[in-house]
Amino acid sequence: MTAWRQSLERIGLRIPPGSGGFWRWWQAALLAWLPARWQWRLGFSPARLLLWREGGEVALAWQRAQGVEPLARLPEAVPPADWDALLPPRLRPLPRYWLLPASAALRRPLRLPAAAAARLQDVARFEIDRQTPFAADQVWFDARALGHHGDAQLDAELVVVPRRVVDGDAGIAPAWRELLAGVDVRDGDGQPLRVNLLPLAERHVRRDPMARWNLAVLATGLIALAIGAQWLLDNRAGAADALEEQVRGDAQRARQVAMQREELTALIEGAAFFEQQRAARPAAIEVWNELSQRLPDGTYLEKFSLEGDQLQLIGLSDEAAALVERLDGAPTWRKPALTGVLQSDAGKGRDRFTITATLAAPPATPAPAAGGAR
Repeated sequence: MTAWRQSLERIGLRIPPGSGGFWRWWQAALLAWLPARWQWRLGFSPARLLLWREGGEVALAWQRAQGVEPLARLPEAVPPADWDALLPPRLRPLPRYWLLPASAALRRPLRLPAAAAARLQDVARFEIDRQTPFAADQVWFDARALGHHGDAQLDAELVVVPRRVVDGDAGIAPAWRELLAGVDVRDGDGQPLRVNLLPLAERHVRRDPMARWNLAVLATGLIALAIGAQWLLDNRAGAADALEEQVRGDAQRARQVAMQREELTALIEGAAFFEQQRAARPAAIEVWNELSQRLPDGTYLEKFSLEGDQLQLIGLSDEAAALVERLDGAPTWRKPALTGVLQSDAGKGRDRFTITATLAAPPATPAPAAGGAR
């Protein structure tokens, strides 16, 4: 977390206080899925190369999670460029740290508020004057968190190395000064403390020769992702258009079905109306049959009219005065009556008549008894 935070601070970004706990949990969860080599490439692995002076020589070791593994020892006069030939290709991108002896550092325990964990470096800068006899510009320093003391306090350690020690015979070899990513100190057991005393502005960042290829692969992946997203959007838009067209067709068919249902309902209602009207008065054939039985032989009809519930008869008869009596009592009409006066036809010996009557509803047919013969 500290190395990643310092990398962001180098480019002018800062992590807000309080996000360290979540970031450490999230980072650990992600790193658990990555192979060790990928962790080295991304800069999240604790693996690094350690260098230190020992008897006029410079020793080189490989530190990783499993421990420290010695690699080589060469005279101090050997230039750093010749060291890469001794390293396997997979170890060359690892950062170089110079390891100072335990006697070169001054260590002071600190107890700070828990909120100071997010700004531990800034707090340590103010503690140098109180905890050491040096000023902040006279030393290289770093602070590391040791653990929480209760809920509101943090145990930390301030590590300080005077600049004169770094520049002295027990300090850093001049040839390596500009190639180091950090400076660490041994603890009482000879193990690195995992601090970085080197000022942020002086830390060397090794350029990965595959960085351009990685950027090209990343750009290709982003372009492919954008194309895939656009293709997915186009696919979804096409599916939405097809669904809209289908819904529009279904709606049109539904409207046609509704119109057909309305037409069918109108036809049924019209048929029912005409059936009701037909049932309300006798059929014309019934009226005509009844007239044929009641009119005498000397009677001739010139007009037979059924309009609504009105019956009208116009004709000639030699018994015109008795026609009303003959027509009275018929089941298909009622209230027959002469309209106007009888007009005598002297040439034929008959009278012209006009008779009107009101049609009567036919008698209801009784329903057959249950179980009876139809």
